[in-house]
Amino acid sequence: MAKDSYADTLEALQIQLVESQAWAIEQGMKIVIVFEGRDAAGKDGAIKRMTEFMAPRQTRVVALPKPNDRELSQWYFQRYTAHLPAAGETVFFNRSWYNRAGVEAVMGFCTVAQHERFLHDAPHFERMLTQSGTILIKLWLDISQEEQSRRLDERTTHPLKRFKISPLDGEAQARWSDYSAARDQMLERTHMDYAPWTVVATDNKKKARLNIIRHVLHQLGRPGLEAKQPDPDIVMSADKAKGLLAP
Repeated sequence: MAKDSYADTLEALQIQLVESQAWAIEQGMKIVIVFEGRDAAGKDGAIKRMTEFMAPRQTRVVALPKPNDRELSQWYFQRYTAHLPAAGETVFFNRSWYNRAGVEAVMGFCTVAQHERFLHDAPHFERMLTQSGTILIKLWLDISQEEQSRRLDERTTHPLKRFKISPLDGEAQARWSDYSAARDQMLERTHMDYAPWTVVATDNKKKARLNIIRHVLHQLGRPGLEAKQPDPDIVMSADKAKGLLAP
């Protein structure tokens, strides 16, 4: 996209997002937006553009470090429930409880039994969330192997991307097929009508960001919303994305 066109469209959507959050605060809505995806899929950038002008006291971004010894002994979902929103709040999870379905399973940080227990329990956990009145929006940001490789290489040379480098970056490409298999199983087992997954194609970062915001705006459904529907070639329900995900 042309730079000016992208900036103008982004600003218009950010205005709609601010208006939607003001309405959500008035309504006392509890909103959880889960960002999942492979390394370098664009989670940080999308969250940054969304939260840039949102209400600082009613908006939180949660990106938890690896669990400590005490947290490892807890019920798995316990460390995440502490960060759930109260009325009028919006919480972005930059990776979430779905760590267990992805990196933990692929890297051997959990047992096969723990992985299976998670896939069984996650839909029940999310049913409780949604039945309690929480709006849950789950986004899987999909990226091709070639584009991920390019972005990971860029991180190692760009002086402003130092804090994006992870010790696990090297494994992202080496275990690509394992991550694909884990993703497919996660989407199959945890895509529910009350907590569906939405897949976003992110090889084009700018288009992905704009369409993520459009999707969230329409999910919130503020009366008087002025935003196009997201591009169906970029944003799609997980049950319609089979065969379209990066292999």
